[in-house]
Amino acid sequence: MDELALVTRSQQGDLDAFNNLVLAFQGQAYNLAVRMLGDSASAEDATQDAFISAYRNIGGFRGGNFRAWLLRIVSNACLDHLRAGKRRRTEPLDPLVLDPPSHEELPEDYAVRQELGEEIRKGLDTLPPDQRLAIILVDMQGLDYEEAAQVMQSNLGTVKSRLSRGRARLRDHLRTRPELLPASIRLDSRRSP
Repeated sequence: MDELALVTRSQQGDLDAFNNLVLAFQGQAYNLAVRMLGDSASAEDATQDAFISAYRNIGGFRGGNFRAWLLRIVSNACLDHLRAGKRRRTEPLDPLVLDPPSHEELPEDYAVRQELGEEIRKGLDTLPPDQRLAIILVDMQGLDYEEAAQVMQSNLGTVKSRLSRGRARLRDHLRTRPELLPASIRLDSRRSP
């Protein structure tokens, strides 16, 4: 995929080119939204809102990192949903399966991994949106600090600070459930945190 060519064609009104951009980035956009908002229905709404906004405003994209530009729109849509009180907590009938069990994984290990994933999601929900966004972008989506700073429209120091505070709060949250943590990273219960 030649991203620059697709962006240029999209700016000229080529809907097929924009649809190719959607296909290329929809997974990252949805993953960001679901982690920011905590449920799939709200994440789907925010992702759809973001892509509509991106299509309407692609003429304003002036080059640079398209992924950062798009994820900024997604994060703004998520923040709009949070601010407007549109966050509606729904419980799916079936639990969200993050990764299917591998053939080498024991059923007990799979269950613990799923429970840990749910606890991380709960921990993310306790964070302020700016810290949650920083953790999702860097630790979960794999953006480097510079790219995260572009998405967050912040300077590098601010991103690092939000990451540090968010990680500390998430770590404190996970310490309440040490049985879910792999033995290799559990803190010795005799030591103070």
